[in-house]
Amino acid sequence: MRTAIEIGTDMSESTAKLRPFSFVLAVPDLERSASYFRDALGFRLEWPEGSGWQLVSRGDVRIMIGHCPEAMLPSVTGDHSYFGYLNVDDADALHSELVNRGAIILQPPTDRPHGMREFVIGTPDGHRMMVGQEWPAAN
Repeated sequence: MRTAIEIGTDMSESTAKLRPFSFVLAVPDLERSASYFRDALGFRLEWPEGSGWQLVSRGDVRIMIGHCPEAMLPSVTGDHSYFGYLNVDDADALHSELVNRGAIILQPPTDRPHGMREFVIGTPDGHRMMVGQEWPAAN
């Protein structure tokens, strides 16, 4: 008999197809957060009349923002405030665009030994996203 771990890791038997995903964020001020994603991060607002929710999208990335004024702010969760890792073709170009838009940049582009050039974006509520580009590791 196979264990749950063995069954869960045997992808050859799985018929479930994973599809592109969306992130879901709880925010205390929906209008402020939606405006930040639109104005500072270049996302498009998809649900102009969303009751308590807003969907923002840019390229293949979709983020559902929910109005949750009673939720704990992500800024108090430390490293657990990261909610996503976004892969890009040109980290420096995106970083430059976001700086010009007034985005909260918590860490500038940095070459990492694991072969990625990465930077960190913040939100007004303390959520963090890592952005990375495949980059030859320094020799």
